[in-house]
Amino acid sequence: MKKAKLVVLLMLLILLKPISISVYADQDSPIDELDTLSDEALQLVKSERYDDAKKILDYFSNQFSIVKQQQRTFTMDELQILTGARDEAVEVITSPSADTNERINSAIKFRLAVDAVSSGQQPLWTQMEEQVMASYREMKDAAINQNKVEYEAKLNSFLTLYQIINPSLKLDVTTAQFQKLNTLVDFLDTYRLQVFTKAETKELDELEAELEDVFNQVYEDEADPSLWWVIISTGSIIILTLSYVGWRKYLGDKEEKRRRHKRP
Repeated sequence: MKKAKLVVLLMLLILLKPISISVYADQDSPIDELDTLSDEALQLVKSERYDDAKKILDYFSNQFSIVKQQQRTFTMDELQILTGARDEAVEVITSPSADTNERINSAIKFRLAVDAVSSGQQPLWTQMEEQVMASYREMKDAAINQNKVEYEAKLNSFLTLYQIINPSLKLDVTTAQFQKLNTLVDFLDTYRLQVFTKAETKELDELEAELEDVFNQVYEDEADPSLWWVIISTGSIIILTLSYVGWRKYLGDKEEKRRRHKRP
């Protein structure tokens, strides 16, 4: 019986060791550090400390180069989008002609893109659903009611919000869905007057449904991978323990029969 307990203890230590390694690895993840830098840059821009924000963005660029060279964990889309979003943020916040909202929006776009790469579930851009959908529905109502001034204002507001989440969308949704959504938005922007004049809601309904689908999509890997490892490990331990106990019982029964057979 003592041997059985020792075997179970050894199995437990072997199976649970990778969990502790994974936890410590996550705590020191360079990608998490990049995510923190993007948030610091955003907070500095909101505080109108543009020079300090520029320094953080420059430091981010240096660290990003180190991470991508050492780990090579980024896809081509991630590399292009993060680099582009960072460069755009630097350009806007240092531009004398940019206003406060433009600077904040560029920093938010960058922040959301970095989070889309670093977070495996519930990315920050999904929290903008209420703002995006509210501006879109207000624009749609203005079109139906033939209020041109309101229509133009709400459409521009929607397009601004859509551009903020656009890089994150490209990272998190399928290529087909992203292309379809972009096509519908581009059509609305290009033919805005025709859509308003016709006062037909077919195109508007289609885009609204597509936006809702994007925000309501179910993200995979919602459960923590370490949790799945615990479940699998626990099941394995139980199975192995039962197998070992059963095998020991089988050997004991066999030995008992052998002894009985030898008795005169």
